[in-house]
Amino acid sequence: MKDLTVHFEGVSKRYPHFDLDSIDLELPTGSIMGFIGANGAGKSTTIRILMGLVHQDKGQVNVLGHSMPADQAAAKFDIGFVSEDMRLYGAATLRWHMEFVRSIYPLWDQLYAEKLLHRFDLKPQQKIKGLSHGQRVKAALLLALARRPRLLVLDEPTTGLDPVARHEVLGELMAVLADEERTILFSSHNTQDVEQISDQITFIDRGKILDSYDKETFLDRWRRLRLVLPESIALPHLPGVIDVGGSSRLPVLTTNRFEPAMLSVCQDLGATVQAVDSMTLEEIFVTSVQYRRETLAV
Repeated sequence: MKDLTVHFEGVSKRYPHFDLDSIDLELPTGSIMGFIGANGAGKSTTIRILMGLVHQDKGQVNVLGHSMPADQAAAKFDIGFVSEDMRLYGAATLRWHMEFVRSIYPLWDQLYAEKLLHRFDLKPQQKIKGLSHGQRVKAALLLALARRPRLLVLDEPTTGLDPVARHEVLGELMAVLADEERTILFSSHNTQDVEQISDQITFIDRGKILDSYDKETFLDRWRRLRLVLPESIALPHLPGVIDVGGSSRLPVLTTNRFEPAMLSVCQDLGATVQAVDSMTLEEIFVTSVQYRRETLAV
């Protein structure tokens, strides 16, 4: 059996104007999962359930071997949480926050905390209310990381950061995974950040999981085929084609089940393969969402 840090099975939550519907989610230990969805897709609701802040109506949730929400106190001891709108005490200094967290969590690593202060260019004597948005995010990340949590949950942590701050935050997250026992759930609508650091990818839209695979599987399976068809040749039937663009003579096929053998099928039918284009994670996500929404609208 796989070693899982997070396991959702059939998890649902109903609100007056939004439903989280039958969520199945597995986060292997030692991995970074990019949890991608548009605003309002259900990312934050899923995270709140994971943290025990919201109780699911149906389904089972297990985090770090603890059933949620019943065992949330034990689970949270090993969870570090950071969000872009996380609130710290504005009138207190960063040093005060560090000492406060240190007094609660015995695994606090002071040497690591000092290292992060230098890496993030933070001054411990500065009050939180005097920090920029990017500095506050880095301060919250420092407070979470120095606890050495087994699971790090990040809810849109890079939103609003300037390019340098984003680079610093993402670089530190990559360094965290040097320890194979630590796991990260990275929720974001910024696919570039997710593609840079994640090894697992999950798409969510309108309360439903669309796909969840390792990143290389996503990038290997999705392709755009640019064909040239003679007038007498019909468009070839290929597996996994979810979008057809271009023109009748110059069609562009998008498939989520690409295999090299498809090229031979096209050529055998008389079509010319002009190009086989790889797709970025953003293109894959947008196409997945559009396809699902068009399918449901039919």
